[in-house]
Amino acid sequence: MKTVIKINNNGSIRVEGDFTLVDAQGKEFNLNGRTSIALCRCGLSQNRPFCDGSHKGKFEHTCEAFDLPPVK
Repeated sequence: MKTVIKINNNGSIRVEGDFTLVDAQGKEFNLNGRTSIALCRCGLSQNRPFCDGSHKGKFEHTCEAFDLPPVK
């Protein structure tokens, strides 16, 4: 399954599909068979890097797709 990353308005980053999540040292998280996860982008989660819903009512940011400039 193709990996899809969705930036949710006022919330998490949703990752779905076939993916691997690693920490800064390259060590893989054991996702126990999950094919979708929500990553925190507000910094309030007690379970970072995963979202625990702590953002509700405390984090506002909407996101719309746009074109990046060409690679130099």
